[in-house]
Amino acid sequence: QVRLVESGGGLVQAGGSLRLSCAASGRTFSSYAMGWFRQAPGKEREFVAVISWSGGSTYYADSVKGRFTISRDNAKNTVYLQMNSLKPEDTAVYYCAADRTIATMNRLSADFGSWGQGTQVTVFS
Repeated sequence: QVRLVESGGGLVQAGGSLRLSCAASGRTFSSYAMGWFRQAPGKEREFVAVISWSGGSTYYADSVKGRFTISRDNAKNTVYLQMNSLKPEDTAVYYCAADRTIATMNRLSADFGSWGQGTQVTVFS
């Protein structure tokens, strides 16, 4: 099991940027893919982005492609989500998650076994 703690959320005007961080502890961080998900009020949790264990591969939801960038620093046990050109529809609680299985790269929330507590991102127009 791995413990995840997100930070960096906040209130931002449309068109602005935020950088989320997720610090991990308790398991070999560098062996597992890491993902970001989000959940808006009244909606189901949805996939945002995933990065492979090495950082060499990434995948994004169509809704954020070209605006968000996921990255990781295995030396710091931290994964990041740089969010640019934010839109009101990006408003949600953002969660980081660790894949259940070593050396895989999934996109379904059921494939992620450890979750952070979430950080609120609110984009106003």
